[in-house]
Amino acid sequence: MLYQIYNTQRSLLEPFADLAHATAKMFTSPVYPISHMPGSERLAAGFELFHRLGKDYVKPEFDIQEVEVDGCEVAIFERIELDKPFCELRRFKRFSDDPETLNKLKGQPVVLIVAPLSGHYATLLRDTVRTMLSDHKVYITDWRNARLVPVEDGEFHLDDYIAYTQEFIRHLIKKYDHCHVLAVCQPTVPVLAAISLMASHKEQVPLSMTLMGGPLDARQSPTAVNMLATERSHEWFMNNVIYRVPPGYPGEGRKVYPGFLQHAGFVAMNPDRHAQSHYDYFQHLIQGNDESADAHRKFYDEYNAVLDMDADYYLETIETVFQKFKLVNGNWDVRRPNGKVERVKPADITTTELLTVEGELDDITGPGQSEAAAHMCASLPKSWKHHLMVPKAGHYGIFSGRRWREIAYPKVRAFIANAHARGEANYKATGLANPYDLAAAKAAAKQKTPQTQTFNEVSTPTSTKAAVKPIAKKAAPQRAPAKKAQAKPTVTAAKPSAPAKKAAPPQATAKPVVKAAVKKAPAKKTATQKTAPAAKPVAVKQAAAAPAAATAPQQSGDAAS
Repeated sequence: MLYQIYNTQRSLLEPFADLAHATAKMFTSPVYPISHMPGSERLAAGFELFHRLGKDYVKPEFDIQEVEVDGCEVAIFERIELDKPFCELRRFKRFSDDPETLNKLKGQPVVLIVAPLSGHYATLLRDTVRTMLSDHKVYITDWRNARLVPVEDGEFHLDDYIAYTQEFIRHLIKKYDHCHVLAVCQPTVPVLAAISLMASHKEQVPLSMTLMGGPLDARQSPTAVNMLATERSHEWFMNNVIYRVPPGYPGEGRKVYPGFLQHAGFVAMNPDRHAQSHYDYFQHLIQGNDESADAHRKFYDEYNAVLDMDADYYLETIETVFQKFKLVNGNWDVRRPNGKVERVKPADITTTELLTVEGELDDITGPGQSEAAAHMCASLPKSWKHHLMVPKAGHYGIFSGRRWREIAYPKVRAFIANAHARGEANYKATGLANPYDLAAAKAAAKQKTPQTQTFNEVSTPTSTKAAVKPIAKKAAPQRAPAKKAQAKPTVTAAKPSAPAKKAAPPQATAKPVVKAAVKKAPAKKTATQKTAPAAKPVAVKQAAAAPAAATAPQQSGDAAS
């Protein structure tokens, strides 16, 4: 019922918000006489503020047209790589007509940015994407508003979030032979689970993972968000914050956690700060400070645009991450797409370097919550686990704004570059993109060794072996010289097949029979020495060529990156 009331209130308020916006323009346009009246600036600022408070905020665009790479402008084309019911894998493809710049772009690491599904759209990471495009090939998960997903498309659980993440990682690894993952806030938990499950299956995993401001262990430095989740029961959340999507939307009837409730919770955490920000905006409009006023609009266009989350996903996240702490306690079981339930074991990760990033003043994810990943990934060498505390940075400051660009990003860029260099060196040394394949290749080589020694024996037909044995017994007592031994067995091999005195001419298959027979006969050592080594190099070459052909690196002729 609450969702219907909110939707009705927005519908009634929207015309007045539009009217206020038009009135504000009248008081600021020199064409209208009222703009020259005393106090017109104050009236225009008031109407504009009313418009901002009453308007409906839709999903913003990334709007990244170009970035600079070593002083050269590179064009950006945004496209959807994979389209899922609840998420799109979005790619920011870079184009350049400068050959030197293009070669540099093609050799840069591939980074999957996993955006949070916690009330805001993926465009909240616009600054993160724009900054990383200068040094990386960037993909991002763009989660859909649940009220726009028809009920026929099914439910969405936390397990599905993990499955989506794994599918995107596999897609990039198949396309580029590698990838790096960067998760911000909420997705740090399912991303660590996704990579853990892949490592448990000895799949190829990302070369590195960067976990920023996430509640991996929500018991550390609990914030107001953590306290709310622990003080309320699972039933309380189910009965008080879950509603059905009202008529008029594609997802009508779907149970969701409405975005407007999440937005109200965000504002309630710092009401004084938001009130002061809007008052400053009012003053900037009166003073004609367009630069500051425009900065306010850009921030709140993003901050006020919220989405609904599927009820199952939201409730399971509350229970798993904030109430039962299943990941850190080691009792988190995930249902895979095939229906099999498996335990999440971060200790199985052995080939993915780790960087955790936290903000000193983070009031959403307290210090220590992200760093807990280093303790859970116990099998990683100490030199592969890194941590960065960004001084004087809040939650949003670690992935957006000046502190992100000047403090956090240089560390992230260097970390990914080092991990990528290690992966390339390992590939050149072994020819295998997946480190787990190296152990498998060594085990396979050991199994192939006895087969190459008995190659002729294994490949000989059963009927041929039966014809060989009596020939070997007759040839042994004659003690004939080695040179004549090749002629006599040829005659004796033909006698059993024809009782007539004239022997039939030998068939094409007679020679292998004779050679195999000579190999078995104890008196024909010279024949064995001639035939056995001939098969050995063939088997060895075939065994050595197989892994090289299977792991040949993919090359792209695309004039873009």
